[in-house]
Amino acid sequence: MPVASSGASAAPGEVSLVRRLFRWNIGLLVGAVTLVSLLWGVNQYLEVRAQYQERVLTMAESVAVMSTVQDALETEDPAEILAPWAETLRQASGYEYIMIADADGLRQSHPDPDAIGGSPELDPAPVLAGESWTGVEHGHAGLTMRARVPIANEAEEIIGFVSVGVQASEVRLASVRELPLILAAAALAVGIGALGARMLARRLRADTHGLEPREITALLDDREALLHAIGEGVIGLDRDGRVVLANTPARELLRLPADHLGRTPAQLGLSRDAQKVLTGPEPGEDLLLSVDGLILVCNRRPVRMRQADGGVVVTLRDRTELTRLSDQLDGARTVTDGLRAQRHEFANRLHTVSGMLELGGVDQAQDYLCELSLATSGADAEIAARIEDLTVAALVLAKSVQAAERGVEFSLSELSALPAGSPHDLRDDLLLVIGNLVDNAMDAAGVDGAVELMVRQHGEVTEGLVEVRVIDSGPGLDPGIAQEIFSIGRSTKDSAGRRGLGLALVHQACRRRGGSVTVEQDPETSFCAYLPIRAEVRTP
Repeated sequence: MPVASSGASAAPGEVSLVRRLFRWNIGLLVGAVTLVSLLWGVNQYLEVRAQYQERVLTMAESVAVMSTVQDALETEDPAEILAPWAETLRQASGYEYIMIADADGLRQSHPDPDAIGGSPELDPAPVLAGESWTGVEHGHAGLTMRARVPIANEAEEIIGFVSVGVQASEVRLASVRELPLILAAAALAVGIGALGARMLARRLRADTHGLEPREITALLDDREALLHAIGEGVIGLDRDGRVVLANTPARELLRLPADHLGRTPAQLGLSRDAQKVLTGPEPGEDLLLSVDGLILVCNRRPVRMRQADGGVVVTLRDRTELTRLSDQLDGARTVTDGLRAQRHEFANRLHTVSGMLELGGVDQAQDYLCELSLATSGADAEIAARIEDLTVAALVLAKSVQAAERGVEFSLSELSALPAGSPHDLRDDLLLVIGNLVDNAMDAAGVDGAVELMVRQHGEVTEGLVEVRVIDSGPGLDPGIAQEIFSIGRSTKDSAGRRGLGLALVHQACRRRGGSVTVEQDPETSFCAYLPIRAEVRTP
């Protein structure tokens, strides 16, 4: 599995991500600045052109309304007055030319004296009809921007027109004067953009720890493969308590919906215990959690990212079957210990009888054997008569021996009745329930206390159920935990005892079969479990 480090670099022949981003940013910036500069230049040219059009039009209109021009056009030789006057005005105003024509379209003034008296190259009919015009035309001085305005007398009759123009190159030159400003602004924008692109690239490199895209992709693929290859459940939450990752086992164990990412445990509908385990502020080792009949062992570890709170990672392990098998093993061990105790006791009694015989007390030995036979056969016969299932009877017998060793009076209720032939799954659940309830009862009763067990089948094999009732003479349950006695982690023992798994397993076994378990304290403590013979199909 490849592992990338913060000092990773691009492969030979590959351009690094930082350089690629810098080049792309610079390219985009230069393109954008160039486009803006072109638009700025075009707009500047159009504004200058509009200004010059306004100037020549204004000059032409000013000439057209002058009384000197109007009076001269009504004389017999207008050119004698208008030619020198117009040339003087042209030189003083700086225009390329000022041309005045009469009503017949003949020039009466012109910068070129030889052109006076001739007709203009363009048709003067529109302007003599009273229409003003501005635009660019070719003339004797080349390409010029012109304006033509009709001249009217006091009677509003068109008596001629005036044409004023400037060189088109002058318009372009005026617009080019703004070019240094445009280029300077573009260069400044590119410089600032390049600096910003460099800073952005450096920041991105720091945020990605110098990893290239292929390395980031490889890390993500490796992480996904690793998370989903782990048999344990792994779930990660950010600093706000939202789920940011969960592998397949975690989703299955916690029953998470498909849209779990970005939601808190409360929004996902998890129990209060699950919320406490997942969002607790402190680390936790081997925390127990019950989820739909499963016993999960959880380890919560806070995550620190560069000295900042990065959330928590919780690992989940399913210990349901392991705990159930452990309890069944405890039951088998109890039976073995009981048989071992009976063997030692039987050996001691044999030694006692042997001693009596060696001392010649034959009659006393015979009486002693009769007493032992009656006592032993009576207890064993009572259990065998009431509990015909050999496995369950062996467990009850072993518990009675264990109780005797601990100084607890153990009795089997006269109402007990369990026929032989119990289904295998029911037998396993009965061993678990009886073993845990009797163990808890003996712990609660203590020395010189009393424990009574009742195992009774109600109804037929197909529709019936088995009732297990255990009564002890102990001090009773603490009211503070009585309501949650069947939850994971709740225990009737002190901190040195077991961790509250026994009663939780009893509750889960009953619930799995569609039964129930309850506790009463009036006045003695009584646990009553009901296990249907035919278990309901319930997924944990």
